Amino acid sequence: MKRGAAVLLAAVVALLLISAVRGEDECGSPESAARDRARARPLKIAAFFSILICGAMGCSLPVLGRHVPALRPDGDVFFLVKAFAAGVILATGFIHILPDAFENLTSDCLPAAGPWKDFPFAGLGAMVGAIGTLVVDTLATGYFTRAHLNKDRAHGSSAAVVLELGIVVHSVIIGISLGASQDPETIKPLVVALSFHQMFEGMGLGGCIVQAKFKARSIVTMILFFCLTTPVGIAIGFGISRVYNENSPTALVVEGSLNSVAAGTLVYMALVDLLAEDFMNPKVQSRGKLQLGINVSMLVGAGLMSMLAKWA
Repeated sequence: MKRGAAVLLAAVVALLLISAVRGEDECGSPESAARDRARARPLKIAAFFSILICGAMGCSLPVLGRHVPALRPDGDVFFLVKAFAAGVILATGFIHILPDAFENLTSDCLPAAGPWKDFPFAGLGAMVGAIGTLVVDTLATGYFTRAHLNKDRAHGSSAAVVLELGIVVHSVIIGISLGASQDPETIKPLVVALSFHQMFEGMGLGGCIVQAKFKARSIVTMILFFCLTTPVGIAIGFGISRVYNENSPTALVVEGSLNSVAAGTLVYMALVDLLAEDFMNPKVQSRGKLQLGINVSMLVGAGLMSMLAKWA
């Protein structure tokens, strides 16, 4: 799985470097592109630290939850907050990121003779992102299940390691997508969604780490690796974006493809990793008020994030 993540990262970087080479093929105003780049820079810096801090908080909460009941990940408050966050992430994928992908991949700057206006490549990318995330999740779960069934001793350590490797793949892709984007209106909602997601994904990983009873050095190493994955992806995307012209056809295709894959990944994670898991939780199913509460919380999150599309 490490090799697969490395190959995927190399392919994305190579595509972005190709766009750098072809950057002199311009379409649109260079002055406008420069203004967008200047506006996007502080947002990317804020995203780097916001996602880093939220990831660290998420990993730390399961440890603190052992001593502070209000911070327990299975408490009512967290169910409500996670549902709200899932609604935000879902709206980000559908309302903010996917339309930008369609706009990039159907731009008038793309060659008229190409296939871009004859096929909905943004929808294809979103589907690939969702399916790819599903494959990573199922492979990781299958590996852990087989290891657990075939051996007698506890396997919390295996679960934590496999979960972290699975997280790496989509975290790097989304991080590069955010870092490479030059559109401030795309970056703003993505920062909010990824900060929420990183926190709750960190909570899941932190729970596995606590159950595995790792030594302190291993715990610190795994938390740092998780917390830095998406920020490093942002840094890579940011570095590459500085040397390519976002108005070139190749840059439009690369950024549109990354946005579409990121949208599919966000939609999958919101529906499967957050909503489906919590909505089908026996604690929620057995309590009507809590079930109503998380439904309302999800709708509020999705509704508010959707409304922001009018201004951002």
